[in-house]
Amino acid sequence: MQLNAVTHPDLHLTRAAALAGLALASVGFLTPAWAALPALQHQGSVEYVSGGIGIDESTSFKEAMAKFPLSMTFDQAEQGGKGDYVADVKVAIADAHGKPVLDTTAQGPYLLARLPDGRYQVKATYQQQTETRDVTIAGKESKHLVFSWRSGAAKQ
Repeated sequence: MQLNAVTHPDLHLTRAAALAGLALASVGFLTPAWAALPALQHQGSVEYVSGGIGIDESTSFKEAMAKFPLSMTFDQAEQGGKGDYVADVKVAIADAHGKPVLDTTAQGPYLLARLPDGRYQVKATYQQQTETRDVTIAGKESKHLVFSWRSGAAKQ
């Protein structure tokens, strides 16, 4: 005897429930991990997000870096030692004419920004120590800047 949904409605519901469960389970595999990033912030025409505290959020930031024209990482190290990630870094980005386009404080060791193509100067300040980098954003290329401070020593 062949079973079908017409003669066995309970079988139809069981199949539907199984398919729904499979669909829900696959969402986790299809959704990029970077979807778990904090909400995007806006300042003028710039979209940005910062954070990365905790292994899950840190992983999400690392995976999302290639999706943003500019990514930054912040750390502090003892001389000759391994760096520890830092937060509360003041970040100021100005365009080639010196006009500020982003002025924020990073909420974790990562900051990702969507900037229009152009040349920029990025200043990152941690514990009254400022580091400056120049960067050019062009096309679909993603740029990554690392700001690293030494404990107890000013570094330019």
